[in-house]
Amino acid sequence: MSGADQTPKPERIAKVLARAGLCSRREAERWIAEGRVTVEGMTLTTPAVTVGVEARITVDGEPLPQREKTRLWIYHKPPGLITTNHDPQGRSTIFDELPGELPRVVTVGRLDMASEGLLLLTNDGELARRLELPASGWRRRYRARVYGRVDAKALASLAKGVTVDGVTYGPIEAALESAKGSGGKWKESGSGANSWLVVSLAEGRNREVRRVMEHLGLTVSRLIRTAYGPFQLGKLKRGAVRPVPQKVLDEQLGTAPEGKEKSGKEGAKKKSGPQKKDTGHARRRR
Repeated sequence: MSGADQTPKPERIAKVLARAGLCSRREAERWIAEGRVTVEGMTLTTPAVTVGVEARITVDGEPLPQREKTRLWIYHKPPGLITTNHDPQGRSTIFDELPGELPRVVTVGRLDMASEGLLLLTNDGELARRLELPASGWRRRYRARVYGRVDAKALASLAKGVTVDGVTYGPIEAALESAKGSGGKWKESGSGANSWLVVSLAEGRNREVRRVMEHLGLTVSRLIRTAYGPFQLGKLKRGAVRPVPQKVLDEQLGTAPEGKEKSGKEGAKKKSGPQKKDTGHARRRR
């Protein structure tokens, strides 16, 4: 193969900005429309522009930061924080509370204000979107405290998917967390009882768990994400951040040296590790 063949191909400007960890592709397009992005000194007016690796790009007059090696962190999001870069209502965001030593990061998906638990952070906006896609095969797992009578059959039916208010959700695995009493018999939740459920899903749409449980007559009073694909919350304290070792990340993404990849349970299956997919939105840290 010639040296010319090995030259990286030009990429869309929005994709380049997202990969630098500045924003999502959608946000990049908005920035361009606002006149905040220049290439070779020319202010862009359309995102339909491709750039090479040597292109001089600025955002708000600042040069694009040099791309660093892709990294991933596990963050224990406390309840009460918004998963966004800026909230018009002035509420606290996760980026207000992240440790100062972290570089510019974006989130992999979101957790709503009242939810807590595992939230993945990365310095690569492209990777963030890849990990969000159901095609990655990475399931999101939660513990949900619900108020109301739990119907085991209704929970089991969610495995076929469910439509709520015109929105169709994919298969959801849900069951009582501590449902066995003495003698190994299943206990039935009373109509006025609080119960803990374990919930697993692949899509993670906006407020999906809360809306589906409400459809079943259950009110979610607490929601904790405990795992995202192969990554576990474990005993990480609220507000703390733990880096994913580079070796583990490479194995899960399939970027480890030949013969060493896919050592994790989910990484061992092709469908569980994210493949090369187009990516779209994430969040950035100022």
